[in-house]
Amino acid sequence: MDETPNRRVELVPVADPAPLGLAAFALTTFLLSAKNAGWTDGGSAWLGFAFAYGGIAQLLAGMWEFRNRNVFGATAFSTYGAFWIGLGLYVLLAEGSSANPLNDLGFILLAFAIFNTYMLLWSTRTTVATFLVFLTLELTEIVLFVGFFRGSEDIIRAGGVVGVVTAAVAWYTSAAGVVNGMAGRPVLKVGGPLWKDEPAAPRLGPEFATGMQSAKTRAKT
Repeated sequence: MDETPNRRVELVPVADPAPLGLAAFALTTFLLSAKNAGWTDGGSAWLGFAFAYGGIAQLLAGMWEFRNRNVFGATAFSTYGAFWIGLGLYVLLAEGSSANPLNDLGFILLAFAIFNTYMLLWSTRTTVATFLVFLTLELTEIVLFVGFFRGSEDIIRAGGVVGVVTAAVAWYTSAAGVVNGMAGRPVLKVGGPLWKDEPAAPRLGPEFATGMQSAKTRAKT
């Protein structure tokens, strides 16, 4: 009877989707932050890109990160892609009928700040550049939800300025991912992990245990 040997199939990894996800996040964050900072005359330019770029493109980047077995990138990009889609839907469908839209936005930003807090902690295991993206984003979300809860235009404007800084950091990290991937070497620096695992202690085999037991026996005699 012929037996078919087991074959291990390895899937070829896709290209790094992180630069796309970061670029999508950066551009949409910049547009909304410019509105919050009071720099624009219109203010609605961010909405379409919240669906198309910050939403769909970033969500796709998250799905590709799942394909690359990158749980951190998959969770971050998928969550913030859904954030932009959800925020766009809220503005289109619910904001006009809400009794207190500023309070709604405050709770939305508070909820994502909670998520971002543990992602900020785990980003210390990636690169300095990624950590700075999550750090500036954390500050943006905190300042904005405080501003929304207080109904303070000045605090919201400050949150917009911090958001522009967040977008700039994300754009730099995206650009570094593109050029470093093309060159195969670090052209733009992103830094290493701030939190590294301690090297595992060497395993002690049965010979070591037997030797220790023999030494104890000799010591007793």
